[in-house]
Amino acid sequence: MDRRQQKSRKAIFEAFSLLLEKKRYSKITVQDIIDTANVGRSTFYAHFETKDELLNAICEEIFDHIFESLHTDDSCTLKDRNSALSNKLSHLLWHLREQKNKISAFLIDENSELFLRYFKQHLTILFADFSNSANKSIPKAFVTNHYVTSFAETVKWWSSNGMSLPPEVVVEYYMQLIR
Repeated sequence: MDRRQQKSRKAIFEAFSLLLEKKRYSKITVQDIIDTANVGRSTFYAHFETKDELLNAICEEIFDHIFESLHTDDSCTLKDRNSALSNKLSHLLWHLREQKNKISAFLIDENSELFLRYFKQHLTILFADFSNSANKSIPKAFVTNHYVTSFAETVKWWSSNGMSLPPEVVVEYYMQLIR
């Protein structure tokens, strides 16, 4: 992307984030975004086909660097894997807390399932590695789904309670439940 394209994309992201602080996701239109970003309709569509694709891009921006290097070494002991998972989940929650306004807007909205779908896609990769150490008589896909779904619900609960508990405490509660 050249600088002009980067500038337009940044303006769209910032406009969307600003709108999310004021309106529910479902009430935001592409017209609202382009008006707030002060870009043309064709500029918006050059970057994103839909508002949902913009949401996906924002989710990618929020989660990508966190999830890039989260795979664990299969040769680690269970204790090491648990510790690594705890650290990664705490790191994730700290980032979510930093993005509290954006995240809370997604999680309280009636369209939170869309945000959670993207979130769960990222979590699935992380928990798939962790699921290797689970009971071998239970299918790995089942275990992974359980971890992903329960952690996503934990994040919803944490967000609905104002993210007041420190991330490490939330993760410790979660880890105690899945051990």
